[in-house]
Amino acid sequence: MMKPVKDLKVKIFADGANKNDMLSLYKNPSITGFTTNPSLMRKAGVTDYEAFAKEILSVIKDYPISFEVFSDDFSEMYQQALKIASWGKNVYVKIPVSNSKGESALGLVKKLADAGVKQNVTALMTLDQVRDVTAALATGPSSYVSVFAGRIADTGRDPMGIMTASVEMLRPYPQLELIWASPRELLNVMQADSIGCHIITVTNDIISKLSIVGKDLHEFSLETVQTFRDDAVKAGFSLETEIA
Repeated sequence: MMKPVKDLKVKIFADGANKNDMLSLYKNPSITGFTTNPSLMRKAGVTDYEAFAKEILSVIKDYPISFEVFSDDFSEMYQQALKIASWGKNVYVKIPVSNSKGESALGLVKKLADAGVKQNVTALMTLDQVRDVTAALATGPSSYVSVFAGRIADTGRDPMGIMTASVEMLRPYPQLELIWASPRELLNVMQADSIGCHIITVTNDIISKLSIVGKDLHEFSLETVQTFRDDAVKAGFSLETEIA
């Protein structure tokens, strides 16, 4: 049975790097956290990483927000992580599961966990990765394990099995939360909630659909037909026909 948004247990985090959108969504009661990444920042035109982050954090002080390291060297990643973590108590440092050469970041993750840094370990897609990252975070502070369910689905695989198993892997560690990352449609929010996933990150296009959860399908059908008709009229389409 479909739940109203207010009854969902999964936490909804906004995924993006547009300052105006983030500050607007901060006022949305359905949103309880934020995530960013270098690709989203580049798309949003961010040129000064630290200035952007601190400007956002000057307003969003009580919701968790993730900022990602961007070095490809683990020693430099460690230093970047410490600096990013110092920006606020609500900051989670995003650490990719490997660097761009495919070298595992598990050692770095464990070192940061031992240093008390809250992390969002990102770009996971396999249960082996979930198992190993969970072990690296196990003795550390509150952290996130971010599995890219949407990208798994892009390969033709159903991510539900991996996500359900991941929930169970994290169960013994109450300070760790699973993120359903890169969702492709609003249905993913319901799926994440149904398996007990802790968090789902959503972009503006999915957030905009939260208002139609449970909408009457007959009404939705009629609105769709009306849209087609209105657009045809506005476009000035015409066909010569013979009416018997």
